[in-house]
Amino acid sequence: MVHDELCYSPSLVVKKYFNAEQYYSLSKFVALSRTALQDGSDRVKAQFGFPCSKTLGQLKIIEDKAKKYSNLSDPKVRLLKFIDVQPTE
Repeated sequence: MVHDELCYSPSLVVKKYFNAEQYYSLSKFVALSRTALQDGSDRVKAQFGFPCSKTLGQLKIIEDKAKKYSNLSDPKVRLLKFIDVQPTE
């Protein structure tokens, strides 16, 4: 079963936690996502004074999707690539 999805992070700090073209166990992917997205949100808070609410939404999406696949015997997640989006002015 293959399912592709784009995920959002407010910071490129996620590259500290993940590698493109790598497989992760589902549980490890969810745990790393929590840590990476919290780190990114904390960076937003340090810079702007408030956490990134979009990050919390992304984490909920990841956790909800993970529940759908948690009944599989050895679910894996493959991070295909990072898409760096330049801010618009």
